[in-house]
Amino acid sequence: MELGYVVAGLLVGFVVGLTGVGGGSLMTPILVWFGIPPATAVGTDLLYAAITKAGGVMIHHRQRHVDWGITRRLATGSLPAALLTLFALSRIDLPTATINAVIKVSLGAALILTALAILFKPLLVKLAHRINPSLLDESRSRTVPTVLIGVMLGVLVTLSSIGAGALGTLALFLLYPVLPTTRLVGTEIAHAVPLTLVAGIGHASLGNLDYGLLVNLLMGSLPGIWIGSRLTKKMAERWMRPALAIMLAIVGTKLVY
Repeated sequence: MELGYVVAGLLVGFVVGLTGVGGGSLMTPILVWFGIPPATAVGTDLLYAAITKAGGVMIHHRQRHVDWGITRRLATGSLPAALLTLFALSRIDLPTATINAVIKVSLGAALILTALAILFKPLLVKLAHRINPSLLDESRSRTVPTVLIGVMLGVLVTLSSIGAGALGTLALFLLYPVLPTTRLVGTEIAHAVPLTLVAGIGHASLGNLDYGLLVNLLMGSLPGIWIGSRLTKKMAERWMRPALAIMLAIVGTKLVY
């Protein structure tokens, strides 16, 4: 057992349980900071996310917080996009250092986008609804934009392990504003499990997975998520989300530059 990795899993699990976001956004940069190669960090974090969020899906399903129709539409775009991205990574004949550099820049850009999504979510939602009031029409078909959002998430998550939570939830808020927040969050978690599982298995087949590291992270994250979920409060979320966004923006900027 590596205590540092267990503690990292515990802290990230706690933040995810408390705020609902920050899994890949926090874990992958932490692993890179520990000296794990970016490609291995992404691959390990993807399977870590799939396993930890699987339990959340069961809870949300029991509470009827999952819209499986939206989940299927997202997966229709994201899973093929993830497979094509993995295929491209396997076919690109580049040195490992170059691939790691590309993933590092993608990771930084995804962190910055995630930070902006977390920080300005209420403003973006209001702006989108003001520009296009038809978003409030429940009878309006949203199949094509939902699938396209899935494609975007599939590519981004496969490259960087980031985006399924914050960016995915924000996109669903914009498209489905009439659905309760709990249902949107539950739906995005349900979609994140197959996406991160497919992407994680793909990275494992490319050799981008450290099984010992995965076990250590899970030893910390499972109790961390339970503790964070128990302590979730409105005031805590109000302070945690801006702090998380600022931290992600700083880390992302350092990775890009």
